[in-house]
Amino acid sequence: MKAIQIFFVALVAFKHIYFMILEMFYWDKPMGLKTFGQTLEAAKSSKTLAKNQGLYKGFLAAGPV
Repeated sequence: MKAIQIFFVALVAFKHIYFMILEMFYWDKPMGLKTFGQTLEAAKSSKTLAKNQGLYKGFLAAGPV
């Protein structure tokens, strides 16, 4: 039972880290544009907001870890 709990907590933390990287570093790159379904112009205008979201996801990932 303990192993299952650790697995799911690690899975949630990994997902938060994955989205943190996407939002902070790949927001206006082809991978981020495809993942979030945005145009380049929309991504460039909301890049600062995405970095803020990514930072928040980093803090959410740090909690369980």
